[in-house]
Amino acid sequence: MARPALEVADIFRAHGSAWRRSHEGHLSLGQLKVMSAIEQCRSAALGGHVLRCDACQQVQIAYNSCRNRHCPKCQSRAARQWLEARQADLLPVEYYHLVFTLPAPIAAIAYANKAVIYDLLFAVAAETLRTIAADPKHLGAEVGVTLVLHTWGSALTHHPHVHGVVPGGGLSIDRQRWVRCRPGFFLPVRVLSRLFRRRFLEELEQAHRAGRLQFFGEDAALADVQVFAQWLAPMRACEWVVYAKRPFAGPAAVLAYLSRYTHRVAISNSRLLALDERGVTFRYKDYRSKGKTRYKAMTLTADEFIRRFLLHVLPIGFHRIRHYGLLANAGRREHLAQARQLLEVTAAVDAPSCKHASTTIVPPTFVCPHCGGAMCVVEAFARGQSIRGPPPLRAAA
Repeated sequence: MARPALEVADIFRAHGSAWRRSHEGHLSLGQLKVMSAIEQCRSAALGGHVLRCDACQQVQIAYNSCRNRHCPKCQSRAARQWLEARQADLLPVEYYHLVFTLPAPIAAIAYANKAVIYDLLFAVAAETLRTIAADPKHLGAEVGVTLVLHTWGSALTHHPHVHGVVPGGGLSIDRQRWVRCRPGFFLPVRVLSRLFRRRFLEELEQAHRAGRLQFFGEDAALADVQVFAQWLAPMRACEWVVYAKRPFAGPAAVLAYLSRYTHRVAISNSRLLALDERGVTFRYKDYRSKGKTRYKAMTLTADEFIRRFLLHVLPIGFHRIRHYGLLANAGRREHLAQARQLLEVTAAVDAPSCKHASTTIVPPTFVCPHCGGAMCVVEAFARGQSIRGPPPLRAAA
């Protein structure tokens, strides 16, 4: 694949050093690591290997990638591997796409409390889906859900929300039958929104009482219990955005969707248009417009672009893809086996059997860009050593 004309790494290399100096003391260790990883990705700084084509003898140098989950260049392979692992989990039923979004005031305090509020967003969204689905008035079944966290809007603004992918049905409460939802309809969105709002505010108040929330600057007064309660009051009456999209057209469409959403970062390199004296120009989608006019170009100063990009660096060790209910890691294998039995389908084969393993054709890891032949690693070189000054001279005895 050809290298894009402009990459996030180019912007960091050109303006990252000055930006770090001007914001010294205000950046987290995670943000500094992300900047460093993206700047060094697929460069000599990380080492690499020399490849030679078996067919045409062309030689090519390939540098190592940083494998950071916030790097736009390192996500395609991770997404492909994750999808291959999840392919066996698909059931022959309709799949639904739901989105749970936080109001703007809560999104504003989430930036300083990422781990707490993002965890609540995951837990409450999953609880809401499972509670309403288990209600006999609606579905009366135990469902499974995969939730994916996104923290950005199209213009790189801070907009935390979770995308949920849910099979259209679940196991009955007694686990003796598969309960299908109505064709084209999963659960009532208004009911989901009301329960999500109530439970999230309850959990947020509990986190505040436990001292798990931090407030800075103009939000410092929210540390007081009464002030925080008054601040929350308007959000008990406003609408919380929970919506469901049309069902997917079969399991293949689910995989196509997941490949685009599971391992996204704040912005892809393909959306970048220019880096010049005005700043960074990129494409974005204006959701208030319709048709072709939705796609527009925006120019930000380099400093503002870097600031917005780093808004979306997740806490170290935070999982942005989570599974609940029937798809929870603890019992996924048993639950899916039971669901397939009730649906009278056979499980997908995860890997070729030993009998046919020898006949399986494994595609080459590296492909020659000139003739398409397989390339082999003939030499590897370690990452470059950091440059440092000479040792101080010792005084003469």
